[in-house]
Amino acid sequence: MTHLAALAAHLATHPHVTGKRDIDVACAALDLTQNSPGRPGDDAAAIPDGDGWQLMATEGFMNDFVASAPWFAGWCAVMVNMSDILAMGGRPTAVTNALWAPDVAMAQEILRGMKEASEAYGIPIVGGHTNLRTAQPQLAAAIWGRAKALITSFDAQPGDVLIAGTDLRGAYAGDSSNFPAFLNAPHKRLRGDMEILPGLAEEGLVTAGKDISQGGIAGTALMLAECSGVGITIDPARISPPTGDLRRWMTAFPSFGFLLTAKPENAPTVLSRFHKRDIRAEVIGTVTQGSALTLTDGAAHHLIWDHAAAPYLGLAPIKERAHA
Repeated sequence: MTHLAALAAHLATHPHVTGKRDIDVACAALDLTQNSPGRPGDDAAAIPDGDGWQLMATEGFMNDFVASAPWFAGWCAVMVNMSDILAMGGRPTAVTNALWAPDVAMAQEILRGMKEASEAYGIPIVGGHTNLRTAQPQLAAAIWGRAKALITSFDAQPGDVLIAGTDLRGAYAGDSSNFPAFLNAPHKRLRGDMEILPGLAEEGLVTAGKDISQGGIAGTALMLAECSGVGITIDPARISPPTGDLRRWMTAFPSFGFLLTAKPENAPTVLSRFHKRDIRAEVIGTVTQGSALTLTDGAAHHLIWDHAAAPYLGLAPIKERAHA
């Protein structure tokens, strides 16, 4: 088996990629499709509001993660929600949380992380739910935002290029897949970086996009492909993993990372917006006809997932029925 074939097989069964299948369970139980209000499958629900959109999203965290890294979990509660709003071309408005902890000390450490992230990104925490009488810590948070123009998961078109924009000014958090780039970063820099995506949306420079989530580049590309009803081909040789470990980077969760699609003629401008902020951005693939997410070296293609043969989120476009 070639290196790329082995990598594709690894990604197809990696728990960070397959874990997104849980979304299909919830959507089926709630009878949701991408045509439902808020358009499930996007990073945030977009509700039309005057000349723009109100945006809403929420995130929850694994109990063992909250217990082992309470401050980091608190920061992430703000950060990952913020990324969902930015991925839609929006600007965050406010955050709320739902916190359970076995004691005051644990709760304070979680809340310290949230407070420091709130101050760093300039996103106020405006309320929530607190319970300090539970056996284990748990955390969830919700965010609101607003967009003048949207970046969606549904509008990638064959012929578009796939762009990865990722802040590499950080390091992996221990042996985890988390790659924080916010530690010791100036607040002014973080807030300036937050303007990249809304600017791209308002100038119509990208066709679709998503933030790179827990599924990494592989899982996020697959979600984007299914929601848009297209295929995506990734050339790993174009990807610059921060430690040289491509296998790890393909399923890593960066604190600031986005996959975007754009018309080829707009790609240089899109890349320059990230480069001006000292953020790595590169064209790593193309959008194709079909339903396959593949890796290529230019000569051969290696399948990671075919969302038509095996639905991923269960949120593919609904095809109109042909009329006799």
